[in-house]
Amino acid sequence: MNSEMGCIKEENCGSQTLQKLAEQLYSYKSPSVSASEEEESKYCDIIGSNFGYMESLVVPNEHCCSCVNWRKKRAAVLICLFEGHEGELRVILTKRSMKLSSYPGDVALPGGKMEEGDEDDSATALREAMEEIGLDSELVQIVANFEPFDSQNQLKVVPVIGLLSRIEDFNPVLNADEVDAIFDAPLEMFLKGDNHRIEEREWMGWKYLLHDFRFKSKQGAAFHICGLTASILIRAASVIYQKAPDFEHEHLPDFQQLQKTLNNMA
Repeated sequence: MNSEMGCIKEENCGSQTLQKLAEQLYSYKSPSVSASEEEESKYCDIIGSNFGYMESLVVPNEHCCSCVNWRKKRAAVLICLFEGHEGELRVILTKRSMKLSSYPGDVALPGGKMEEGDEDDSATALREAMEEIGLDSELVQIVANFEPFDSQNQLKVVPVIGLLSRIEDFNPVLNADEVDAIFDAPLEMFLKGDNHRIEEREWMGWKYLLHDFRFKSKQGAAFHICGLTASILIRAASVIYQKAPDFEHEHLPDFQQLQKTLNNMA
């Protein structure tokens, strides 16, 4: 691997665990079309009869040359991973400020909408992490971008994977207007059913499943990690640990599976 593209040297990525993870993720490729179609086909019969007015709801491809304002419909979040004291991978999360007009008090990954000055999705995620929690981009090694996720307000949200080799060098500075709290959780928990619940929800007439994880920090604070953030972290954990979650439920899609199926039926 080209040393400019990977973090082979220990000083770049820290522990052997993070070095191996970096090498794994640098070669990550989004799921093939055939694999995506196989997953979507499971839900076509469920929602096909309700297809009706879907054409008016489909968001145009953000890379289409006619979509001059595609940046306004794009966002990025940072999945910042570091190695815990017991060698486990942990992810940095925030609790959104109660002052915010949208999703106040929800658990989220650092991130936000793309701005004109952002060179790419990674730049958006790193800028937002600096603004929200004071995370210096120099401390983070970007190793992969996942395929975009759909938010309910029709944003394309790109998860950006970054590795933090020296967690002790990170001194959080919270933006009180955006963040009420910061905490970290083990990434592998998003594959386990122990603290996982599902709720049946409805969007534009279609039913879907909402993932909800219950987590208590070492300080005793309780958090609900659900919705888009939960879906992104399930995906990240599945890719990194190379296994499916324990809680597959095939009778209804989750919101991401619903969106993929509807977009491909349009």
